[in-house]
Amino acid sequence: MSILLKSATIIDDQSKHHLKKCDILIEKGVISKIASTIAAQKNTQVIDLHNLHVSRGWFDSGVCFGEPGFEERENIENGLKTAALSGFTSLALNTNTHPAPDNKGAISFLKTIAQNHGVSLLPNGCLSKQADGDELAELFDMQKEGALSFYDYKKPIANPNLLKIALQYTQSFNGLVQSYPYEVAIAPKGMVNEHLSATLLGLKGTPSLAESLQVSRDLYILEYTGGRLHIPTISTKESVGLIKQAKKKGLQVTCSVSINNLTLTDTVLESFDTNYKLMPPLRTSQDIKALKQGLKEGTIDMVTSDHNPIDIEHKKIEFDHAKYGSIGLESCFGALQKATDLQTTIKALTQQSVFDISQSSINQGEKASITLFDPSVKWVFENVHIISTSKNAALLSQPLLGKAYGIINNNKVVLHE
Repeated sequence: MSILLKSATIIDDQSKHHLKKCDILIEKGVISKIASTIAAQKNTQVIDLHNLHVSRGWFDSGVCFGEPGFEERENIENGLKTAALSGFTSLALNTNTHPAPDNKGAISFLKTIAQNHGVSLLPNGCLSKQADGDELAELFDMQKEGALSFYDYKKPIANPNLLKIALQYTQSFNGLVQSYPYEVAIAPKGMVNEHLSATLLGLKGTPSLAESLQVSRDLYILEYTGGRLHIPTISTKESVGLIKQAKKKGLQVTCSVSINNLTLTDTVLESFDTNYKLMPPLRTSQDIKALKQGLKEGTIDMVTSDHNPIDIEHKKIEFDHAKYGSIGLESCFGALQKATDLQTTIKALTQQSVFDISQSSINQGEKASITLFDPSVKWVFENVHIISTSKNAALLSQPLLGKAYGIINNNKVVLHE
């Protein structure tokens, strides 16, 4: 199959065509020619879209679907379709399924079920058996089977010795350990940020201290053990400062931020809308300012949609009893570009190297792994734009800037009709 992209502005600082408007010819999944003008041949699919921009394929480091165990929330088939139409060519799949993926057989199952899709699914494996935080899972075997990293999804590692052993053990095969930044004992019943909003609304608060304590502990352990540590979805200015200092020391630490924590403050909780019940909780405008600065300067490595579908029975109930989480794939790019500039946005969405994922640039001879988008369109995210099975969207009704057309990846084209 041959594909010809017409008048595409290339956003890729690894390409010699960076910021140039070109035609791009793709043959058998490989970029065969880039030029100012390329004539279309017979049996070539021509893609000519308004204000077309292209970049290396986007990667989301933290996505939940539901399958196996919670297919009513989202199955893998529809989840991958949602990701593709949202501009993502690869995803790291979180471990909150039933059963939890804590062995090589579970990793193999997830990879098999996601074969032959435009989006590459990269499963995380549990750090501990059954994600219960007691005993290390089969880390080496899972990595050989294709596990991307090891993470008990949004379950803090309460036992510091478990983290120490994990960081020491994974060095023998260059494994990546993730540690969720939350010290539960500080606020075991907290639901929202401990701030004026929580007090006024009568909701139990979780202080930023609960996050910075865990981050600080984990960084001390990392400095002692060595190894590779990823801290997912930080949300406070204190965490930005701690990780910045750790990187200056030369520690192998990376981190992400959820698009929700980068764009929404805890003031939205006045509506008691359970779509805003998130973990980590929404913080203050001062935290958002620090997170944006950390993203621009490179302290924060990547942005995740933190896509977590929750069925209506567990979301449209009293705030105290509702589950945490929001979908985010469909709105991630538009919200991120609204929060920062295009160059920072694309960099934050193309940081696969943090997870040792090979990446293709937009140059002749390279594999075609490309996201297609229009960065200038202004729109409001509404229910009609939701492709996910579940509809629990924290960014619903938010004005966004920029929208994905789709992707070209794995020798497949997936575009909005």
